[in-house]
Amino acid sequence: MARLLGRPPFTRYSLAIACPHGGPAVLANEPVDTRGRPFPTRFWLICRALVESVSRLEAAGGVRELEDDPAMADHILAANARHRALHAGINIGGVRDPMRVKCLHAHLAFAMASGGSEIGDWIAARTDLAWPTMCCVDRMRADVG
Repeated sequence: MARLLGRPPFTRYSLAIACPHGGPAVLANEPVDTRGRPFPTRFWLICRALVESVSRLEAAGGVRELEDDPAMADHILAANARHRALHAGINIGGVRDPMRVKCLHAHLAFAMASGGSEIGDWIAARTDLAWPTMCCVDRMRADVG
């Protein structure tokens, strides 16, 4: 996991979603990190292919576009309310204002792990989300080996 994350994990976690190849796609984090501090993100998108796709959308202004879409306002509020109920009262990505969006990666991971959502659909419609032909873990091993 540390290689996929690019750092040692800060929290205890479990696998929430596996990719079709059996590798990790979404992690479920505990609400506190290993030092006992609140950790804001319940679900963490870890599949490199999905992360890269969502990163392109964020770089193109996707966060602001989602926040500015009037059809998504109630869905943003609802997603944050669902996340608060599951994760120690914390909004997705730890944002203070439940109308704000901090991270599309966190919203997609939450949608994937919780059975889908309008926000997950919104993100998917604006990205080239696709499982890679080879698992990210295997690809990383091949690059090293």
